[in-house]
Amino acid sequence: MKPVDTIARLFAEQGARDYLGEPVTQAAHMLQAAALAEAEGAPDPLIAAALLHDVGHFTGPVSGKELMTGTDNRHSHAGADWLGTWFPQSVTEPVRLHVAAKRYLCAVEPDYFGKLSEASIYTLKLQGGPMTTQEAEQFATGPYAAQAVALRRWDEAAKVPDADVPGFDHYRPLLDKLLARPATCALGM
Repeated sequence: MKPVDTIARLFAEQGARDYLGEPVTQAAHMLQAAALAEAEGAPDPLIAAALLHDVGHFTGPVSGKELMTGTDNRHSHAGADWLGTWFPQSVTEPVRLHVAAKRYLCAVEPDYFGKLSEASIYTLKLQGGPMTTQEAEQFATGPYAAQAVALRRWDEAAKVPDADVPGFDHYRPLLDKLLARPATCALGM
């Protein structure tokens, strides 16, 4: 199966499930994040990262459900590693860093914590809480930090029930264009 078809299947199947205590499905959340990125004129790799940022809930060894019962599933890393089979770092690294960006924003912007949903506050605790000053300084100077922060802002805003956004097929051409190399999925999907 082609990579984009594999991802589409994840959106249609696992993505149709509840999004860890949020008022939208996981697929609706990721589609909203991508639509917000596109509306702000983000470059294609960052739109793709916004669209794919939570695939680690589906592809990692620890599920999103387990995250909500107290086990950090490190979905940002699991998703970035899985996507790295096909996509360049300009897509995978903002995905990898989007949880760190939440921790960063909570440390450097006093009002950011107030924008978090109840579920996001809960997972923040599991993910290490707000960064220390030293961690925040180190994060801010790292590659892809600015992209991860932008992605994080869209992530938090992408939880609107019944939002009217494009479906997955709208992003197929963008994803096809960004594929690092032709590949088929070895996951049997």
